[in-house]
Amino acid sequence: MQLPIADNATLWRRIKALLANYRGGLVFVVGLQALAAVAALAMPWLLGRLVDQVAAGTTLDYVNQVALILLGAVLIQAVLTGISQRAAMVLGESIFAELREQFLQKITHLPLSTVEKAGTGDLISRTTNDIDRVQWVIRFGIPQILVQLITVVLTAGAALLVSPAIAVALIVGAPVLILASRAYLKKATPAYLRNSEAYAKLNGVFTESIEHVDTVDALSLGLRRRFHMDRALKEAWDTEAYTLRLRAVLFFWLGVTFVLPPVAVIMWGTYLATNSIAGVTIGSVTTIAMYAVQIQNPIGELLFWLDESQVARASLSRIMGVDLVKPDRLTKDVRPADEHLVARGVKYSYVDGVEVLHGLDLDLKPGERLAIVGPSGAGKSTFGRMLAGIHPPTAGEVRIGGVNVIDLPEDVLRREVALVTQEHHVFVGTVADNLRLANADVSEDEMWQALDAVAARTWVTKLKDGIETEVGSGAHTLTPAQAQQLALARLVLLDPHTLVLDEATSLLDPRAARDLERSLSAVLADRTVVAIAHRLHTAHDADRVAVIEDGKIVEIGPHDELVALGGAYAKLWASWQQE
Repeated sequence: MQLPIADNATLWRRIKALLANYRGGLVFVVGLQALAAVAALAMPWLLGRLVDQVAAGTTLDYVNQVALILLGAVLIQAVLTGISQRAAMVLGESIFAELREQFLQKITHLPLSTVEKAGTGDLISRTTNDIDRVQWVIRFGIPQILVQLITVVLTAGAALLVSPAIAVALIVGAPVLILASRAYLKKATPAYLRNSEAYAKLNGVFTESIEHVDTVDALSLGLRRRFHMDRALKEAWDTEAYTLRLRAVLFFWLGVTFVLPPVAVIMWGTYLATNSIAGVTIGSVTTIAMYAVQIQNPIGELLFWLDESQVARASLSRIMGVDLVKPDRLTKDVRPADEHLVARGVKYSYVDGVEVLHGLDLDLKPGERLAIVGPSGAGKSTFGRMLAGIHPPTAGEVRIGGVNVIDLPEDVLRREVALVTQEHHVFVGTVADNLRLANADVSEDEMWQALDAVAARTWVTKLKDGIETEVGSGAHTLTPAQAQQLALARLVLLDPHTLVLDEATSLLDPRAARDLERSLSAVLADRTVVAIAHRLHTAHDADRVAVIEDGKIVEIGPHDELVALGGAYAKLWASWQQE
């Protein structure tokens, strides 16, 4: 499954909405550049006039006067260009910042079921490669396109004012340019989309191989992973080579169109001036010939950004396509009446027609501690996600205080029930920043209390800057156990009444895990706790134990009663005791 890609109508609608917020800035940049362009256009015009005056006979004072005006025009152009470029850069940064924030807001609220089906490669590619491509065009391209477009229009207008008869020669290369651009655009957008998709596959193969390197080594899958990597690399290479060929053809014809206008202007203008047709003078030929040379750079820049904009357009379609992901639930403005958690007839299928949960029922009393145990692949973690409201059940429902969990707004749901898994996440920033993710208003004393609760104070204190130490990528690297303690500390600060711990201490050694669970016991008092565990001392300490096998609860009850029954749990306990 691939995340959606925005169509042209959606793309342009979103772009217009985004740019509408910066209408004033766009007008300001356009106005400044128009003035700078006028100053630049004054120089060929003045030189043309000077040629005619010299040919007719003039004074040195006139030449000096023109020279001073030319110097003033150059200075005015330089100042206006500098101011407009700075304003354009600020404008581009502002537009990109808003786009990035909108995108981040969207991807952090994507349904996890959709993300898991799409795979990590597609989403990573959109948040890295595609964002990089778009930011380049927004930061530099939009301002440059505006600037160069204005310059081209004003230059053409100035040439017509000087001599419409000569100015006709400026369009000699236009047919070639238009045909080449149309042929390029027809192929470029789909080609760049294929290129982005190829990089998404490459990112997916690379990320999965690195994240699961232990499994790759254990099962001797190195050759197979290298095969998939080589195939993904070849696909990316082929798409890059194809887009490169498209650009080469476009820029070849661009070179042709650059040569034609100045030559045509000089030849045609000379003919007109020689034969005294339409009042053409050598000075006007000089002026328009300089305009023909002067317009080359803006046209070249426009075509360069035409190519870059196709790359950005493909990437922007992928970025804005995230908006088209349909929600997996429709929330309501409701609140639970109490903390009573109940599951009724919960079923779930990752693949249509293949159930992994088969009608599970569970009634948790507020403040109860339930341990869920069972063999790998039995559906324990899946059921935990249902209880935490991560995924809506395929059938059945989970209710808190009489309200279906998938009806609760996300911010309300997370204050009611939270999930902590064995996967650890350390965000770039300080330890304190990582803790504030759970509660932005938390005090430093409360942070230390949370760290105490998860037995993390000792190692945090020993860090270079204590709680203000930078951690994460490019900074101090935390061990998997420390990262997991940090995640548990966030959970303490989040302060939900119901916790689902999915083997949340599995990365700690057994003794450290036991100590951590004892420390957490005081913090978790009076809370409802669902602990999915493979270490059965957790089950021994729980109020009740639920045994899940093949997607069904086959036993549920207190530890001692289940051991006495001699059933599935008793066998698990006996095996655990032997280990």
